[in-house]
Amino acid sequence: MQLSDEDEDDYNLSLSKFESMLKTNKVLFFDSEEFEDIILHYLDMGKSSLAKKALKLALEQHPKSTGLKLVQVEMLVYDDKLDQAEKLLNELFAIEPNNEEIYIQKANIYSKRDNHEKAVELLKTALKYTDDFADVYNLIGMEYLFMDNLEMAKESFIKCLEEDVEDQTALYNVVYCFEFLDQNELAIEYLKKYIDKNPYSEIAWHQMGRLNYGLKKYNEALVAFDYATLIDDEFLGAFMEKAKALERLKKYKEAIESYNRTIELDDPTSYALLRIGKCYEKLGNKVLALKFFNKTVHEDPLLDKGWIAITDFYVRQKNFQKALHYVNKALSIDNENRFYWKRYATINKEMNLFEEAEFGYRKAVEHGDYQLDTWLFWVDILQFQGEFESAIQTLLQASEYFPEEYEVEYRLAGLYFMLLDDKKGKFHLSNGLRLNYKNNTIIKELFPVVWDRKMVQNAINKNKK
Repeated sequence: MQLSDEDEDDYNLSLSKFESMLKTNKVLFFDSEEFEDIILHYLDMGKSSLAKKALKLALEQHPKSTGLKLVQVEMLVYDDKLDQAEKLLNELFAIEPNNEEIYIQKANIYSKRDNHEKAVELLKTALKYTDDFADVYNLIGMEYLFMDNLEMAKESFIKCLEEDVEDQTALYNVVYCFEFLDQNELAIEYLKKYIDKNPYSEIAWHQMGRLNYGLKKYNEALVAFDYATLIDDEFLGAFMEKAKALERLKKYKEAIESYNRTIELDDPTSYALLRIGKCYEKLGNKVLALKFFNKTVHEDPLLDKGWIAITDFYVRQKNFQKALHYVNKALSIDNENRFYWKRYATINKEMNLFEEAEFGYRKAVEHGDYQLDTWLFWVDILQFQGEFESAIQTLLQASEYFPEEYEVEYRLAGLYFMLLDDKKGKFHLSNGLRLNYKNNTIIKELFPVVWDRKMVQNAINKNKK
């Protein structure tokens, strides 16, 4: 509820008058509505002991006030004293059966007891007596959310917005329901109608932009974000999303402007700095790209994407010494990061430092990198080092994740033949040929000695398609 300046002054006066009374121990008179405002203020502030003091004094001065007794119910519910709250509500119901607040508080109690169906039933009764339909529809929507009935929740939040078009929480909730139900196109249609009635809602424009972005409709998203930022030129989230859409549309200079606006509005985020660096790299400005990548890791040394951006930047320049320097710095901060270890391995492999590369791939897998190429790079280095047994054990591990992968089967075949275990070699060779005959040349590339064996050539020719 938005207070007028006059109401705001009265409200502040009541508060200061009450607080001075507590200090002086003089008992002053307040009307029941003043007391209600004071108690709810302390409850909102989380100062329950002051709220209880105010309530005690209030009930002494106004023992028959229904409003104060309903506040007492709210406090009992707040303290989880649900049975006491319910008893008091039943007494109030006998006096004022048409008071919507009684039904709302009863619904609150049933909600707390996880009986959301009963809560909805009571809230629907409250609709018969209330003037504030928006608030009750909002509460009904929340109950349906608790029941995971997103369709009914959506319907309730839409009704709430029909009553109060500016209820931003309800607007967010409507969009959340549409998204959860995977109805993004319908959500956009709904927002278009909503915007027709409320064209200056930056929230609606922003949500429409988000939904279009999710559907890869980047031009439409950009238009929506533009409107959101025109309506509110300090809408940080909309500037950030606008920048992302501009990036997708390869409008890198404009994207940089939009990311810079987010930095003007708030402290620079490592994400914005990183994206600015990426945009400069796309524009071919390597000096500024590097400057922003360095700013990113300075701003947030724990953000792996920052270190990865610098490392990959130098890898693309084929400056492996520098790339290694940065990936080592990253590992000194977080030596359990699989992305760092994979890059450490790849860079060392490029520099022909095979022991370090093997160690890096092993660490990457240890820390959860189960991508096929990681296993294969690791195995190929083990094979190059003559570690055939270790290579086989590693491939058998990989085959648990990739049971039907010809790349694994051909390598196992080659390694078993190298160890003169022809039975297992033939088994894995026939698996590889079954899975992907065309790529049998993997044997030729990795195991030329094995390729020339008559047994292998016979198997290949026999399976020819």
